[in-house]
Amino acid sequence: MTEDLRARLRITPESLAAVNEIFLNPDTRVVNALLDVVARYGTPEEINARANEASRLENLLEKVRQTRPEYLDDLNWLMEQRDQGAFIGVGDYRRQLLGEKADQMTFADDYAVTLEVSALQYFPWIRPMCERALAEGSLVPGRLIRVRKMKEQEADGDLPAVAAAMQIIGASWVETLDTKGTDGSNIHLGGPETITGYFGGVGQPDEHALQWVDEFLYYYTEYGVREVLNINPGTVLLGYMLYKLGVDIRFKISVFMGNDNPYAALWTLIGAKLFSREDGSTPLIGFNWSNSVHNSTLEITDQVRAMLGFTDKIRFEHHITETWKSIVIQPYDRRAELMQLADHVANISAKHEGGLPEVEAKREHPSDILDYFRDKEEVIASGDWEAMQQNFLDKVAAANSTARMLTENGLSFIAARHLHHRG
Repeated sequence: MTEDLRARLRITPESLAAVNEIFLNPDTRVVNALLDVVARYGTPEEINARANEASRLENLLEKVRQTRPEYLDDLNWLMEQRDQGAFIGVGDYRRQLLGEKADQMTFADDYAVTLEVSALQYFPWIRPMCERALAEGSLVPGRLIRVRKMKEQEADGDLPAVAAAMQIIGASWVETLDTKGTDGSNIHLGGPETITGYFGGVGQPDEHALQWVDEFLYYYTEYGVREVLNINPGTVLLGYMLYKLGVDIRFKISVFMGNDNPYAALWTLIGAKLFSREDGSTPLIGFNWSNSVHNSTLEITDQVRAMLGFTDKIRFEHHITETWKSIVIQPYDRRAELMQLADHVANISAKHEGGLPEVEAKREHPSDILDYFRDKEEVIASGDWEAMQQNFLDKVAAANSTARMLTENGLSFIAARHLHHRG
């Protein structure tokens, strides 16, 4: 009987043909509107060529020279330290932690966990992070998420400087476009007194989905920004469609999308497969799970991810720590659960959005998710700059704590590749 029921789930060729008709019919307005936005930037090939040129390190450095030349000192210092091999290599890191025992151990490199930190709001925080890594023999994360206002960081020179720094250290990074729920896109919503209004959607109504595409194409072609955060079902679909058209966008889906069970993830992965290119690639480079998921949810979904050929293409980004304020009940610490998962579920990113709970609890200004949405001028005027930099360094320290636990358990990690994974 079970097999009889299973057969009823088959998607018929007629159903697929009906979907194709939507995309291929020249009168389909929802598709035509996207094509019009793309056409303003050129063909997909021209768009990618402009982005590749914009992302060349020498061109990013020239943009820094034009906007914030003082940042070149930190970037040159970073290149010098990298080229001198000043940062600890993975082998030495393991020996530093485990002694001679490390040379007899076999680490689970096929299941290496990416060390991720959110959010790297400001370029000047990069050097203190790296100086601490040099002083302590610790690690710079392999993935950094940014939630700073795009127009603000473009105006003050942070955008090209961070893009250059990420190339230098060999870390992936994600930008959060300004077209999102906190930009006033839903005119009926305000502050906490209207919070329940956001439950129906984070806030990319009506024309804002196409504005998100327009914004991405601008930063892609001007700065080579390739990886962006995605928070809405409509813009997820648009991201899939852009990639299918030939634009080399990459995006990760935010925790705000609410992938909190295997069926939500299945729907996400089915979409990725339907719009994959002929080579099997997808623009979806990862998605954040909800804070509420159990290990079994990731294990069940890992089977589907493998069946679709996405194990090495779509990262499971899992919150290990969270900001102390404004997002979850504290203490929140998933490190022990990660140790139980990381030896058999590949391509996981351990996201550290907060410091370790025992550290955060003692801070006069603990990390707060609402700090992401503050203007830089207001942060400096309030006197919170140093405290927020310390919050960021606490998150990096939490990622290093996870790296130590992984190493002690014979598990592996991915830190900044050009700094730590040499030779």
